[in-house]
Amino acid sequence: PEIGYTPGVETTTGPLGQGLANAVGLAIAERTLAAQFNQPDHEIVDHFTYVFMGDGCLMEGISHEVCSLAGTLGLGKLIGFYDHNGISIDGETEGWFTDDTAKRFEAYHWHVIHEIDGHDPQAVKEAILEAQSVKDKPSLIICRTVIGFGSPNKAGKEEAHGAPLGEEEVALARQKLGWHHPPFEIPKEIYHAWNAREKGEKAQQRWNEKFAAYKKAHPQLAEEFTRRMSGGLPNDWEKTTQKCINELQANPAKIATGKASQNALNAYGRMLPELLGGSA
Repeated sequence: PEIGYTPGVETTTGPLGQGLANAVGLAIAERTLAAQFNQPDHEIVDHFTYVFMGDGCLMEGISHEVCSLAGTLGLGKLIGFYDHNGISIDGETEGWFTDDTAKRFEAYHWHVIHEIDGHDPQAVKEAILEAQSVKDKPSLIICRTVIGFGSPNKAGKEEAHGAPLGEEEVALARQKLGWHHPPFEIPKEIYHAWNAREKGEKAQQRWNEKFAAYKKAHPQLAEEFTRRMSGGLPNDWEKTTQKCINELQANPAKIATGKASQNALNAYGRMLPELLGGSA
């Protein structure tokens, strides 16, 4: 999927399970930045990472790896929503996706909030508050949902997965839901209910004030934090990396590619403390 078109969107994923892996990485980044930059009198990194996942995401092998890691690391700032509708693009998952997802995540050392009504805003809100209160484990909120909710003939069926409902079914869904507005017209009261711009602006202002105080108290840390957030490289990057390359070229080694990758990561890791990774 495309990236760079929607403000605030830093990464997009196509293959199932990749978004979940991204979220675990983002939660690790939050944990790392907080440990490296927060000071007793100034906390500039303190946020949750939220991720949505479906039945298909949890069938992918990568979901096992990253969720196991998240539990091992105790990423308490990671909260996952499992959109459990029992439908994949091929039909009902019953019979061929038989994992007990709740027990699976409990085995990963996650805090599991068992099935809530995913269409009930109050139930979702209460589940989020419970998840936020758990500090030493990531949380999974299992949301029982209906795919194609509101469609009289296609709700709960694979026909509503990744395909248009069709004009006739759209008309029936509008009638059932009591929706009488023209296509793509959103009533002002809905915009108002969902508009979080003012709340976001206030949060941004509070953080800017907090960072200004942090910058005054810890100028060197603030400078390094700003560099990382901007995606910039250290001032001596070219000189340091070229020296490393010259040394390797002067003393070539016959080693496996995996070992070469490890050596490269170790070399760059000393120059870029924000680099997190590994070599198998």
